[in-house]
Parts: sequence; structure tokens; C-alpha cells
Amino acid sequence: MKTTTTTTTTTTTTNNNLESYPPPFRLRKTPPADGDDLTESTKQDCPIPVIDFQCLIRDNKEEDYKNCDDKKKKLGEACRDWGVFRLVNHGVPPDLLNKVQDFAREIFSLPFETKQGLFTTTPLSYFWGTPALTPSGAALSRSPQNINWVEGLNVPLTQLSQLQLQPQPHDQHPSLISFRLATAIFEAMSKELNMDLTDEYSKPHLSESTGFIRVYRYPPNSDEEEEEEEGGENTAWGMDVHTDSSVLSILNQDQVGGLEVLKDDQWFTVKPVSNTLVVNLGDMMQAISNDEYKSVKHRVKVNRYKERVSTCYFVFPGEGSVIKSSKYKPFTYSDFRAQVQQDVKALGYKVGLERFKITSTSNTITEAC
Repeated sequence: MKTTTTTTTTTTTTNNNLESYPPPFRLRKTPPADGDDLTESTKQDCPIPVIDFQCLIRDNKEEDYKNCDDKKKKLGEACRDWGVFRLVNHGVPPDLLNKVQDFAREIFSLPFETKQGLFTTTPLSYFWGTPALTPSGAALSRSPQNINWVEGLNVPLTQLSQLQLQPQPHDQHPSLISFRLATAIFEAMSKELNMDLTDEYSKPHLSESTGFIRVYRYPPNSDEEEEEEEGGENTAWGMDVHTDSSVLSILNQDQVGGLEVLKDDQWFTVKPVSNTLVVNLGDMMQAISNDEYKSVKHRVKVNRYKERVSTCYFVFPGEGSVIKSSKYKPFTYSDFRAQVQQDVKALGYKVGLERFKITSTSNTITEAC
């Protein structure tokens, strides 16, 4: 499937192509005519830690990086206290990030019925109404009352070339850049945790072959009856509260916003900042770190008037790689994934790491997949 890319605009406007949305999402509310800012922020702005990627990979003896020691210490603090941080100076070309989102916007703008039939014979998959997918990329069924306001594309990292972006030099290929970035972040975390990088222990915890990229579109939603019940606040959710099952999740979001993270029982809005990435720690990283690091709970709230598009690279352990920890029974990611699928089907939500605790505290669970 060939396509061309266009320049990404910094502000996402309301999509007038209602036929591109799944039928339940085809609502329309006229934006205010007075030019008010349409970006919603009902929670506190999030002061998530900022990590300089160049400081993670540079030798402190280099003249320009002599002051990186304190910044490296902040990585450990961010992983322990927040489970999420904003990555700056990451080295990923903005043009490359734009091309991925441009392609996604082109696909999302197609009629809904076309999208449903487009990926039936390719490694890519299209889904909507839930972010919970089977290993093959098919959406797990949910009741009409439990639909998430989201549609997306699921792309295994090894199949990213299927997107047929404009040709890139080999060292600028999206899959290579994505895995290289994730590996460098994981190595910095491993050093902070004093993991032995000279043996094979850390290597199996990341695998290019098991990672995937998901591009999400969150249509605008304004249910006036629901807003009245909630005191005028839009409460439509693109994603419910959840933790990621990954080792790391590296997010590039557009300028609309909607991501919220939980810290100390308080929700914070993570506002978009141009040319930065948001890194979430997932369940696998929490287990690998023996619970020193935390898998961050987060959710996505949709905007009343604007659609939101985000791209996330999910990094996973290699197939068959056994995660060993004093707090958990030995397990592979395949074991974990199978248990999550079973729980979502049977219970409607993900239990997660508590299933593998040596001393179970099953009353404390992750709320969603």
C-alpha cells in the first residue's frame, strides 16, 4: 500500500469526515465561536521529571557533559517516584515522527468500512473501542456500555516497513531508531539499578522482535447529558485507568493533550511539549527492578472538540526470556500476556503483576488493560 506524506500541523482541527469514525463515535458539537482555547485541562499540570537523553549516553568526561551526574541521578528518582518522565534531546528527527503520524492520519481519514477491511491480510491490524488486543492484534470484545473512545493501528516493529514511509537512510529507519533509543534508556536504568550488564541477564529483557508500535486516534466527544451529570466536565475516556504490560512505552503525542498520570492518589495532566517524548515504565520493568521502579497508572481523556493522535512504541522482553525476582514467581512475558488475556475475558479488567506475586495481595489490582 503506497502513500505519500504531508507536513504535520501543530494543531489538530476538528475532523469533518464523520464517515471515517466508527459509528458510535460520530458525534458533533460546534466549537465555541469566540476563539477560546479548546485545550482542556481540568487536572493539575503534571510536573513530571525531565530527563536529558544525551546525559544518559555521554561520558561525563566530555567537556559539554560534565554536569550530567545529577541529571543521571534524576533518572532513578523519576523511575521510583513517578514511573514516567519526559525525554528531551532524544535525537529522533522530528521529521521522522511527523511522517509516522502523517501516515496514520491518512489511514484514519479513510471510511470506517474501508479501514476494517484494509488490514485483514497484512501484519498490521486496525481496532476500535478498546485498546485490549490479542497477540495477533485483534480487539478483545467489550460490551457497548464499556467502549473506549479510541481507534488505532497495531504495527509489529519488525513490520514497520509495511507503512511504506518515504525512503530513509538505513541508520534512520524508524524501527532501528526506536529500538536503539529503548535499549539506551534500558541500559541507563540497569546501571542505576546496579544490574550486571556484563552477563546475559539484561539482554533478553528487550527484544526488537516482540515490540510493536500503536498509533491511536481519539475522536472528539461531548455528551451533554453526561456532562450535566458530572457537573459540566467532559468524562469520555479514550483509555481507562491502566498500567502498560511492557518494559518501556515511548510516547509521541500531538498538541491536543489528554494523557493523565497518577501519583500519590492525585491525577496530573501531561501537557504536550514539542520535540519531547514521554516514557512510561511498564509492568515488566517493575518486575525486573524487583519493585524498585513503578509501573505508572495512567489514562486518556478525550477532548470535546478536537481529535487527538498519538504514537507509542511498546518495548517487550524476548520470547522465552524468564523474568526472575525475589518478589515474583519466575515468568515469561508470554505467561504474563496469557494471564492478562484470561483475566480481561473473565473479569473485564487486567489483574497484572499481582497474579505472579510470591506473597499475593490480590485485593490490590490494576484496574484495566
